[in-house]
Amino acid sequence: MAQTDKPTCIPPELPKMLKEFAKAAIRAQPQDLIQWGADYFEALSRGETPPVRERSERVALCNWAELTPELLKILHSQVAGRLIIRAEELAQMWKVVNLPTDLFNSVMNVGRFTEEIEWLKFLALACSAL
Repeated sequence: MAQTDKPTCIPPELPKMLKEFAKAAIRAQPQDLIQWGADYFEALSRGETPPVRERSERVALCNWAELTPELLKILHSQVAGRLIIRAEELAQMWKVVNLPTDLFNSVMNVGRFTEEIEWLKFLALACSAL
């Protein structure tokens, strides 16, 4: 790469944004950091709450997080008041917060959900898994 004499301009909000991203990634401990990061910044770009954990939530020491009320709260904020959500979108959200796929599939089977999911029904069934 050729060097230029032009100074590099760093947007003033960048350091804070990167610090928040790093803190969120440390709390989330995502299995796929790149996908999680893409989802994080995509949510920010849409003005939505990114997939982050509350400070009080402990980080699991295994590959998969344990279902907690805090994680369900995060999912609920991601759904953003919609009554119906597509199964593949919810499956991706579930994966981003690092929850076990078999638990997602179990809730899907119990609720007999197909491609479109009634969010509040899914949430209630997921709460019963607590």
